[in-house]
Amino acid sequence: MSEFKRPFAEGASVDRSPMFGGVNYAFWKIRMKIFMESIDMGIWDAVANGPFLPMQVVKEETVKKPWSEWSETERKKAQYDSLAKNIITSALNMDEFFRVSQCNSAKEMWEVLEVTHEGTDDVKRSRKHSLIQEYELFRMQPEESIADVQKRFTHIVNHLTDLGKVFDKEELNIKVLKCLDRS
Repeated sequence: MSEFKRPFAEGASVDRSPMFGGVNYAFWKIRMKIFMESIDMGIWDAVANGPFLPMQVVKEETVKKPWSEWSETERKKAQYDSLAKNIITSALNMDEFFRVSQCNSAKEMWEVLEVTHEGTDDVKRSRKHSLIQEYELFRMQPEESIADVQKRFTHIVNHLTDLGKVFDKEELNIKVLKCLDRS
């Protein structure tokens, strides 16, 4: 074995979006949001709120403004959706890419991935209830190390947080201490 062989995989790049191949969506989703925000908050805004479409009032009716009349600021804001679509599709393997390739906006792509990998609101609600029960019944297992307990507990809390559950830090600390065995 080479003395340069590392026991861990290489770290992520700040220049490339994190790759997603259909596994561990919750982890990828958080990293992608951070990645897009680090480039420009407008990119994440396009994903979260949809593309910016400049509008104008014509004869008391609001209509889409012709592209030739867009200001430089409007063009930049509208470009965020294209940047977001490029970042998202560049981060997907072929199967995931084809899942979103027909979407018209980054927001639509994001929503397709969310529903595919997290489920509908009913599925999320059911999952949340199941995880809350797991959280409430959480205990240290026989022969389990404190590091393993912390990892398992953090996994449950992170999934619940992702599903909208809010925790107080003190509540979490007390819960961990109460679940440890005397040894």
